[in-house]
Amino acid sequence: MSRIGGQGMSTSELIGADPGWLILVKGVLIFVICVVATLLSIWAERRIVARMQVRVGPNRAGKFGLLQSLADGVKLALKEDLIPKAADRVVFVIAPIISATTCFMAFAVVPMTGKVRLFGHTTAMQLTDLPVGVLYVLAIASVGVYGIVLAGWSSGSTYPLLGGLRSSAQVISYEVAMGLSLVAVFIYSGSMSTSSIIDAQQKWWFGVVLFPSFIIYVISMVGETNRAPFDLAEAEGELVGGFHTEYSSLKFALFFLAEYVNMVVVSSLATTLFLGGYHALPGLGFTETWLGGWFTLVWFFAKVILFFFLFVWLRGTLPRLRYDQFMQFGWKVLIPVSLLWIMIVSTLRVMSQQGAPRFVIVGFTFGVLLLVFAAASLFDKAKEKRKLEDKESLNAFPAPSFPVPVLTPQISTQASIGTEEIND
Repeated sequence: MSRIGGQGMSTSELIGADPGWLILVKGVLIFVICVVATLLSIWAERRIVARMQVRVGPNRAGKFGLLQSLADGVKLALKEDLIPKAADRVVFVIAPIISATTCFMAFAVVPMTGKVRLFGHTTAMQLTDLPVGVLYVLAIASVGVYGIVLAGWSSGSTYPLLGGLRSSAQVISYEVAMGLSLVAVFIYSGSMSTSSIIDAQQKWWFGVVLFPSFIIYVISMVGETNRAPFDLAEAEGELVGGFHTEYSSLKFALFFLAEYVNMVVVSSLATTLFLGGYHALPGLGFTETWLGGWFTLVWFFAKVILFFFLFVWLRGTLPRLRYDQFMQFGWKVLIPVSLLWIMIVSTLRVMSQQGAPRFVIVGFTFGVLLLVFAAASLFDKAKEKRKLEDKESLNAFPAPSFPVPVLTPQISTQASIGTEEIND
């Protein structure tokens, strides 16, 4: 079959027919895109936060300070690399490598463009299209957490250890909610392949149809990437710097790189699963053929930039949560809501497939929502009643039977003498 005739093939078939050298070229291109996106993300975050705080931000290195991130990277590379004496040297060195490599691996299944021509071959900017591509991304993200946990444990210091423990608990909590938020997407698309999920959004984006799943995923991805207000694994106020307190030079730069590449990864996954991927906005589908199909890359990164701006906006406006509030929100709010939403979506899907009338489906949806609001109001009333009962029980606590001395403010003799000397 000729490559020109391959235009009628599916994306999976096109990617599967790529020669080895083309796969290597695409891998290098994706790596370069991720590194350049990281440098621009750091610059953009500093400029946006500076704008929010009525500051200037980086403006010296290059035009508009565009070379500031590159200058910081060179500076980190030239700094002295220190390893604490109490650290486990092997694990201490491996930990940042794990964090940096896993975030790049997640891009293997993310489709950035539709069908394009690259060096005379019809293909797509996607390394592979696995039948369980979304599960692959979640698995890689889980492995990447080991870098943070091992970095905290191997440092041989208290604050990094606490940061690593926080990170492990945080990721376990919010990965459960993130995975549950994607179940509805799998139900509606009928596949776990990223390209198939994009094809299933030709008519309606899942961000609209499955709006609760979209909101849960967006909240979970902020917690997954340890970003403010969920950056409790590296909270400077309590943990100095958290898991990377003892790191310097290139090892610290690898953690920095991993954080921003992870932001791009979860934003790309949100774009793929909920915003139609590389497809244009409704009514602008004709632009997808511009530049031989490469203009779809512009639409893809426009949506990714939207999520990145959300990350920066949250950092610039919200204070850091308390750790108990953070865990309570994940286990007692996000996960129960996700489970309830999966039950609703499953029921609606079965009803629609069996040909139920539309008014029955709408009535069922409104009935469930009314029940949820009623249960939430009853829960709030019970909570307020419990608070009042606790307050009354404290007020009704009997006075102690033993004598209690009366505390009166007293001035010591030395203090009074000093005061008299000052007055004199």
